[in-house]
Amino acid sequence: MAWFDIAILSVILVSTLISLIRGFVKESISLATWIVAGFIAMTYYLILSDFLLPYIESPTISQAVAFAILFITTLIIGAIINFMISQLVSKTGLSGTDKLLGMIFGAARGVLIISMIVLFAGLTPMPNEAWWLESDFVVYFKDIAVWIQEWMPQDIAGRFKF
Repeated sequence: MAWFDIAILSVILVSTLISLIRGFVKESISLATWIVAGFIAMTYYLILSDFLLPYIESPTISQAVAFAILFITTLIIGAIINFMISQLVSKTGLSGTDKLLGMIFGAARGVLIISMIVLFAGLTPMPNEAWWLESDFVVYFKDIAVWIQEWMPQDIAGRFKF
């Protein structure tokens, strides 16, 4: 087994264990919170930046601060909601099911993380390296990366070489 295979298994195992400990509800709400935070920050940072311009002279810094404020505020609100919902789940006696589903979620997230690493490695000479070619597992993740690539616009997808 190549060192890269051990790294692949380690990422999936760590992701699975973290999600087993945290549970499905916490993990899924955390993921949703990050997505919502990104959406809110990208959608509204220019509006908030206009309000900050009297206090911050540079438009670039004003936009960066506005983005950070919106992103971090949304993450904090999401964390509070996550805490309240996870307390509710633990009191209902669903914690065993929550942890099992969390473990499955974590394994799927680990597979997705490795698949994205393999996908972005297609932008580099990595797929031609000996350690890459010796890996027993990379071929499976390459298949997933190619599937992801098929959903991309053609001009972007054409840049990835496996």
